Amino acid sequence: MLRRMTRLLSGARQVKTFNEACLMVRKPALELLHYLKNTNFAHPAVRYVLYGEKGTGKTLSLCHVVHFCAKQDWLILHIPDAHLWVKNCRGLLQSSYNKQRFDQPVEASIWLKNFKTANERFLSQIKVQEKYVWNKRESTEKGSPLGAVVEQGLTRVRNATDAVGIVLKELKNQSCLGAFHLLVAVDGVNALWGRTSLKREDKSLIAPEELALVCSLRKMVRNDWHGGAIVLTLSQTGSLFKPRKAYLPQELLGKEGFDALDPFIPILVSNYNPKEFESCIQYYLENKWLQHEKAHTEEGKKELLFLSDANPGQLERLCAYL
Repeated sequence: MLRRMTRLLSGARQVKTFNEACLMVRKPALELLHYLKNTNFAHPAVRYVLYGEKGTGKTLSLCHVVHFCAKQDWLILHIPDAHLWVKNCRGLLQSSYNKQRFDQPVEASIWLKNFKTANERFLSQIKVQEKYVWNKRESTEKGSPLGAVVEQGLTRVRNATDAVGIVLKELKNQSCLGAFHLLVAVDGVNALWGRTSLKREDKSLIAPEELALVCSLRKMVRNDWHGGAIVLTLSQTGSLFKPRKAYLPQELLGKEGFDALDPFIPILVSNYNPKEFESCIQYYLENKWLQHEKAHTEEGKKELLFLSDANPGQLERLCAYL
């Protein structure tokens, strides 16, 4: 599970170089795990928002939580980068369900494939509560496995966006039944209320609420269901039309997004503390990644600390993967 997630991260090349997927155990993730272990599933799902400056490790903290929940047999609904749903999308189609919205069959089919891989055993156990008609010849009957909806989206890519919407609706409606615990994990959730780079044929910009995938995901991050938890990150990376230094929830979400997520529990992800910085350097040294003769010296470590300001992302770039 952890290896699959790291393929989606900027550090994937480092994972390939070291031939292992490792996470540093850090305080923000431990705080979140403490909350999740004490979740009252009879209460509405609590929203947790990881925020912090660029490169501090919000995505990896989210992955730590996803990995923990997967090991605890939760059903995982993971969006690795919501910004990819609002920019540079190919093959937009007018929605057959709502003519005022646009389908994104390519993005939807990619997500369905990853969702199936992560949750395959649940797909035969969960039964749909309604009949879904795809066209004049094809339908998914009430009581069919949820996997049938996923397969419809994978084999009929044109139906992929509708299939994602149905999967999310069914999971949300059934999470309260107690058959499974549901984790909704979204990286870069601020993309759902930002601006898009997508345009109509007349070159006018498409608003996020006009994208069917975004509308479906907005419903999932509401806390009007129970039987799980919602863990979100705010990300400036890939965020459109926001200042580079912005990282606070109010700055990245804007009023509409902030009001939509309020109330939530904010969890700050900061730069490395001295112990974490030393652990990272030791990991590089043990894997013989730092070859400079001064890498083992206090002088060399102080130089790396000064240049990176103990920022995990900046330190990784300074140490550079192949």
